[in-house]
Amino acid sequence: MTVHVQDLVVTHAGRILLDVADLRLEPGRAVTIVGESGSGKSLLAHAVMGTLAASLEARGRVVVEGTSYDVAERRARRGLWGRVMALLPQEPVLALDPTMRVRGQVAEGSAEFWSDRRSAYRAAEKVLEELGVAGAGRSYPHTLSGGMAQRVAFAAATIGGARMLIADEPSKGLDDQARNDLAALLHRHVAAGGILLTITHDLDLGRDLGGDVLVMRKAGIVERGPAHQVLTTPSHSYTRRLLAAEPGRWQHPWVRGRGSGTQERTVEPAAPPLVQADRVTKGFAGRTLFSDVSLTIHPGDRLGLSGPSGSGKTTLGNILLRLLHPDTGSVRHAEELAGGRLQKLYQDPAVAFPARVPIEAALADVVRRHRPAPERLPSLMAAMRLHEGLLKRRPGQVSGGELQRLAIIRAMLLDPLLIFADEPTSRLDPVTQEETMCCLMDQVERSRCALVLVTHDRALADTVADQVLAVATARPERTPPAQAEPAGSSISTTAAGRVFR
Repeated sequence: MTVHVQDLVVTHAGRILLDVADLRLEPGRAVTIVGESGSGKSLLAHAVMGTLAASLEARGRVVVEGTSYDVAERRARRGLWGRVMALLPQEPVLALDPTMRVRGQVAEGSAEFWSDRRSAYRAAEKVLEELGVAGAGRSYPHTLSGGMAQRVAFAAATIGGARMLIADEPSKGLDDQARNDLAALLHRHVAAGGILLTITHDLDLGRDLGGDVLVMRKAGIVERGPAHQVLTTPSHSYTRRLLAAEPGRWQHPWVRGRGSGTQERTVEPAAPPLVQADRVTKGFAGRTLFSDVSLTIHPGDRLGLSGPSGSGKTTLGNILLRLLHPDTGSVRHAEELAGGRLQKLYQDPAVAFPARVPIEAALADVVRRHRPAPERLPSLMAAMRLHEGLLKRRPGQVSGGELQRLAIIRAMLLDPLLIFADEPTSRLDPVTQEETMCCLMDQVERSRCALVLVTHDRALADTVADQVLAVATARPERTPPAQAEPAGSSISTTAAGRVFR
């Protein structure tokens, strides 16, 4: 089985969004696409599958097993879904049915589902166990962490045995161990003679998968070749810029404590705290996520929260925001945080915008209520490299990376004093991630805004945060106070985990 994409062009209102003249996918060899956010990577996946939005115009052909399909005919490939080709979508939370338990949704993709339900459920349980989420079978999607939801969606996409798998950002939201497990599954698919097309911003995943790498920018492919060549000694200037933008290589004035070119923080212990958490404990379904956590956040503090998927990082953040009550302990806020001065950036920005109205309507509500300076929105749009035409679209009509940057813009419009950022750049390519973090950190520095950053990317956490609190899944290790608390730190922790720096 081979898949051949020929003369594929996707447009919207006359604007070219994707232009790929030739792409051949062979069994047993991985193909990974990296590149600029909004360059058309996900559009390529949907064009091959036949799931492009109705508002987009497409022309070209996809040849599957010798049968040629016109990409403009969306319905023609529906008979291939599940048994020949499968798509692991970029937004797992939106792809899962919120009214169904996980096991049933995964079982529906099994070839045995309509003839032998018990076998289908057993197969679903086996796949979930292989992915490390065996206990999620009876859960609803909204109770899962982002990483767990991604693995459940992977199980649902692959259980039918499709020989071609398109994985759209499969590793976002996954901790290192879960990402390695995912990579092993993708390798197994390729080793069994399957076709794998992976779209990702994770350059390390591209290196791991090997095979061929395609680099996309401005709707087209600017470089292609073996992974070891493209991701080590690239020939195109944009690819070189892409590699240079990995967080461990950043050198900006707001980067603290990583050697030359970085800025050490001036500690101001007299500043009144914004948030005080005292001996906070939280658990679900008889399982304790964390216990006896005490910390204080002052203006200008930067705290990173790291740890495996499902360890409670987002839960701890929601308790600090007082969006969730702790089982024991208390959280106090300064009066200055009222009136929108405390903002949250969600891991899945699509759930933070009304799905059926243009994005400009959601931003207009913020402007009408809080009245920021008139020039603030155009200035932020320009800083994020977003054209104003995006505001006319609905959330489902823009890329995940574009929507994530729009969510940051909406939060920054209010000049917040504290931002809780839950994986705020997980959908961005390295170059856009660096530019976006620069824009966000300039805001943080300008207003002495405090930042709580949740991320699985340890290099990003080390680059941005003053301290990194590791939230463990079981009984976390204690670190002696002398190691856990650098001089002048405003963060204290007991049983929650370790503060690194």
